[in-house]
Amino acid sequence: MGRIQVDLDVMLAQRHMTLTELSERVGITVPNLSNLKTGKAKAIRFTTLAAICRELNCQPADLLRYVPDEGADEES
Repeated sequence: MGRIQVDLDVMLAQRHMTLTELSERVGITVPNLSNLKTGKAKAIRFTTLAAICRELNCQPADLLRYVPDEGADEES
């Protein structure tokens, strides 16, 4: 089935921004952003995604990508 990979750490590094700074800018707690960054979050609200994209000056596709399961048959 695959999974969604969150590349928040990559965007933060490219923007020279800490998780704490992003937390303050978007009004989301550091633990919640940390869960998103580490892939532990099960969902994200569009308003949260929009706020993160606004502060990081990026698109949702810069933060999220689909990763197929290893060994998954690509011809279904």
